[in-house]
Amino acid sequence: QVVANAVAALSEISESHPNSNLLDLNPQNINKLLTALNECTEWGQIFILDCLSNYNPKDDREAQSICERVTPRLSHANSAVVLSAVKVLMKFLELLPKDSDYYNMLLKKLAPPLVTLLSGEPEVQYVALRNINLIVQKRPEILKQEIKVFFVKYNDPIYVKLEKLDIMIRLASQANIAQVLAELKEYATEVDVDFVRKAVRAIGRCAIKQSAERCVSTLLDLIQTKVNYVVQEAIVVIRDIFRKYPNKYESIIATLCENLDSLDEPDARAAMIWIVGEYAERIDNADELLESFLEGFHDESTQVQLTLLTAIVKLFLKKPSETQELVQQVLSLATQDSDNPDLRDRGYIYWRLLSTDPVTAKEVVLSEKPLISEETDLIEPTLLDELICHIGSLASVYHKPPNAFVEGSHGIHRKHLPIHHGSTDAGDSPVGTTTTTNLEQPQVIPSQGDLLGDLLNLDLGPPVNVPQVSSMQMGAVDLLGGGLDSLLGSDLGGGIGGSPAVGQTYIPSSVPATFAPSPTPAVVSSGLNDLFELSSGIGMAPGGYVAPKSVWLPAVKAKGLEISGTFSHRQGHIYMEMNFTNKALQHMTDFAIQFNKNSFGVIPSTPLAIHTPLMPNQSIDVSLPLNTLGPVMKMEPLNNLQVAVKNNIDVFYFSCLIPLNVLFVEDGKMERQVFLATWKDIPNENELQFQIKDCHLNADTVSSKLQNNNVYTIAKRNVEGQDMLYQSLKLTNGIWILAELRIQPGNPNYTV
Repeated sequence: QVVANAVAALSEISESHPNSNLLDLNPQNINKLLTALNECTEWGQIFILDCLSNYNPKDDREAQSICERVTPRLSHANSAVVLSAVKVLMKFLELLPKDSDYYNMLLKKLAPPLVTLLSGEPEVQYVALRNINLIVQKRPEILKQEIKVFFVKYNDPIYVKLEKLDIMIRLASQANIAQVLAELKEYATEVDVDFVRKAVRAIGRCAIKQSAERCVSTLLDLIQTKVNYVVQEAIVVIRDIFRKYPNKYESIIATLCENLDSLDEPDARAAMIWIVGEYAERIDNADELLESFLEGFHDESTQVQLTLLTAIVKLFLKKPSETQELVQQVLSLATQDSDNPDLRDRGYIYWRLLSTDPVTAKEVVLSEKPLISEETDLIEPTLLDELICHIGSLASVYHKPPNAFVEGSHGIHRKHLPIHHGSTDAGDSPVGTTTTTNLEQPQVIPSQGDLLGDLLNLDLGPPVNVPQVSSMQMGAVDLLGGGLDSLLGSDLGGGIGGSPAVGQTYIPSSVPATFAPSPTPAVVSSGLNDLFELSSGIGMAPGGYVAPKSVWLPAVKAKGLEISGTFSHRQGHIYMEMNFTNKALQHMTDFAIQFNKNSFGVIPSTPLAIHTPLMPNQSIDVSLPLNTLGPVMKMEPLNNLQVAVKNNIDVFYFSCLIPLNVLFVEDGKMERQVFLATWKDIPNENELQFQIKDCHLNADTVSSKLQNNNVYTIAKRNVEGQDMLYQSLKLTNGIWILAELRIQPGNPNYTV
């Protein structure tokens, strides 16, 4: 009991202080906990089982050993102990080989205790059913033979009935569909209207999954009952079946039309109108049916009005000679007599389509619809995996992660299922040691030309022998603005040339939510000394400008690992200069790094070289060489870089901004004649003008310092006492940028 109480206390502290690492879970400690499991009270067993569920076994053999010792808890009388044991087994099932005998035996052992939970009090049944719903979505094979236990009893409370109904549909298959439909048909005769509607809707879900013929037949039987709310719900369901199986069950349309007058609910009326419009060519009096709805057009709901408008336009496209007056009437009602902007807009679109190009109108309005999916209410897989880790808790009842409803839980580490790696370390991250495999993104831009065409809307087809040139538009990332300003010493508050500032990073939806800019304010130079003076430790002469290091990944977000860094350009190569600091209580090993696809194809040239363990309170500097040979994808902002770092504890994500000056290449000096010809050809919309403020350098010094950063002065002129520097630079992706820098003696503000 002492062990269980200690585990409970340490687990609670670890939840609120995820970086404390108080609970050291290793095979020896796990073995001791499993031994103590048999001696504990019910609550003690729950605490220990919950703690075990946070452990990642090193291989499938260890996972199987733990499962064997946890399995006896499935027969415990306390339902909370049973659910905690189920949680451990569901997690460790991920690590077991799917073709092993033990895996299949464990699946069979999980079914009886779950069924037993359904014999308790209604409240216990409800909690069990909410958890079973998750288990069935993750592993339906566990309960596929037990569908009868989810049949509704007459004395079940409504909340239990609805949950049983949901699980029954998920377990419906070709083998048991006859039983399921018979049950659902019986439920449709009950007195509880909400439950009846759900039962009728469930028949439609079965039809969408399989055995549509039987389901349609059952729905027709229900329509024959003439019970109003049953008929209306059945028509809504049949519309979905028509969408799933077009041109298959039109023979029942006549039966549906017989019930037209009894429809008074918007959903049912809209469904019936959709069916008439979709199959207008097969219904002799389709125009009369739709005209009957049109009589009370302004009294209908918006949903019915929109559906009716589309249905009549469909009818007109199929039978133009007979329905011209009808379509003019509905278009007039929608565009001239309606205050609803949605209805008005759709009416105008149809009107213009029909009046300008009837062929296109037919292609648009009568185009094939996408089939509706079989399961529309499944929980998103990543969330489902997280909820499986919370079986037996409130999260599994709400079907929401804890941070969605527990105040102050946003900083708590989100749980996830372990990943099976065969005999390798199951605790390893999906981010491997290879640095060239990038994280998945929804879109890949195939070439640099396409990338910049997309980003800058430039004409990238210059004459032969003339390099590609792109001056920035207002909508594009201000390449020169941040870059030159940092090089010349102006404080832009964390612009492109400096370190990232809070709020500058855009995170795509498919990237883990932990990608985020550091909350630490960017370190930004406030004077020329940091940027140019030879006495500065950061300014480089004759090398390029290197921004001060800033914190990219704070320790509080990375379980004690703090990463600060910057970027540099040395001898033609780009480097990521990083400092790793261990602020945790345990050592860190097995470091690896990986970049997401980015605008310039930046990837590490070599693996991360940290060969010795990083001990607590120890720091190490790492200079990681980079190249630009990786996959390209537009980022927002353009120089955003998303990074994943893995160690023996976890995988951590952060974003940083690459200073544009490190992407300027050495061969960016353009020939004078080519510069002149290209400068004249740049269209006005590709030009951008801005000011660099508070810079007290003469033209020669500016030219020298910019040349150290691969910005080359092609020509220098003096016009009315004002120095004009004409400069060129070239990015790693081959794009040229031309600039004119105006420096007026005595004026600290330069114009680019």
